[in-house]
Amino acid sequence: MIELIRNFFEANRVIILFVYGQVFLLLGLIITMQPWRHSRLALARSLKWLAAFGFLHGFHEWGDVFIPLQAQYLAAPFVELLWGLQVILLAASFACLFQFGVETLRPLPDRLLFVRYLPGLAMAFWIFMAFGPTITLTTNAAEWYTVNNILARYGMGFVGALVAAYGLRRQAQQLIAPLEMPHIWQTLRVVGLTLFGYGILGGLIVPQADFFPASWLNNSMIEAATLIPVPVYRSILGLILIVATLRALEVFRLELDRQLGDMEEAQMLAAERERIGRELHDGTLQTIYAAGLLLKTSEKELATERCPDESLNRIRQIIGMLDEAVAEIRGYIGALRRPSSADSSSLAARLRELTAARHLRSLVDIELRLDLPAHRPISPARVAHLLAIANEALSNVARHARASHVWVSAVTVAGQLRLKIQDDGQGLPSDYVNGYGLRNMRDRARILGGEMHLDTSGQGTTVTIQIP
Repeated sequence: MIELIRNFFEANRVIILFVYGQVFLLLGLIITMQPWRHSRLALARSLKWLAAFGFLHGFHEWGDVFIPLQAQYLAAPFVELLWGLQVILLAASFACLFQFGVETLRPLPDRLLFVRYLPGLAMAFWIFMAFGPTITLTTNAAEWYTVNNILARYGMGFVGALVAAYGLRRQAQQLIAPLEMPHIWQTLRVVGLTLFGYGILGGLIVPQADFFPASWLNNSMIEAATLIPVPVYRSILGLILIVATLRALEVFRLELDRQLGDMEEAQMLAAERERIGRELHDGTLQTIYAAGLLLKTSEKELATERCPDESLNRIRQIIGMLDEAVAEIRGYIGALRRPSSADSSSLAARLRELTAARHLRSLVDIELRLDLPAHRPISPARVAHLLAIANEALSNVARHARASHVWVSAVTVAGQLRLKIQDDGQGLPSDYVNGYGLRNMRDRARILGGEMHLDTSGQGTTVTIQIP
């Protein structure tokens, strides 16, 4: 059985090495394709080094597949040159891994700023050893290749993987955990543990050599003890690293979604300010201006004691116009209200406050129904959007619907929050066009991950918002 397992792995050695190289090339490709370049997270600045490690390491491993094939057609000096390029790729890949680890430690205190230059110094020292002392100490190209392969793994691979593992753990605790993304925090820890494992298998488990510890802890010893070649273990760790990295990089997609949501919200606020400014100018301001003209006319008539009854009627008309203008201004002020990010009030409390406003109660009867679980609070940002939607809907009822009764409900149904505002007014005309208010309500519902429905089939109008 043991001999059968050994023969199996020996017969499939080329496939194993090809898969090993492909795993790390895929790691570099996945990182490169993620939307991290414009991220504000510190982790994004270091990912280019991890991607470079994946590409360079993958090409190095593929050298074990393609160089023996080329050796059948090329002269010995050219084959030795290819082996030399391959070991340089290995050292460069580990230098990138080391640099990735150092970058995850930033910002560094002033006394430790020199740490940023350690990967470059380590690579420079390896180049000095590879093209200096080891050339004179080795007897042939194969021995030179083996010695410098081991030096790259000990000096940069092992140390770089450990630094990267620690740096990712530090990033997860200090920067990702406060974002309240526990699955990404846990996944980053898995990435760190995987890099630690690769530091052992890729940095300490080296080709066999005559000096310690390569003479004791090496690829041949592991394969003899477990019957499984070391590249198989490294490939498995590489696959775990790919899956964990792919899940961890979801943080950049979530960050991008939040940035897009902030941009949409900023556009909506700008449109809302423009609408309110225009309506104040074209509606409320004109009403106040007209009231002022009537007051001046009445003042002149009363001064000359002409037409007192007509002047009294005008004054009453002015009072009504001013009351209407005050109500409109109060409505606009209510529309501009936004709970701050530090506001801990629940949606239920804010809806009670909104529907209890005197300027609304004086116009229509409002009935409020709430069924919201207290153990599942809603974030202040989502409460702000829901309140803005409810306020806009109630303002529309007060200004346009000519309703006598409004029903407001906020309930949870099958994991969804449903906010409904229904009135018994005259409804919308068949040829109505979406204005700023309705468009903003729909946009807010979309930002919340839900949708808004407008129903005018029965008496009055029903606005329903359903979100996760």
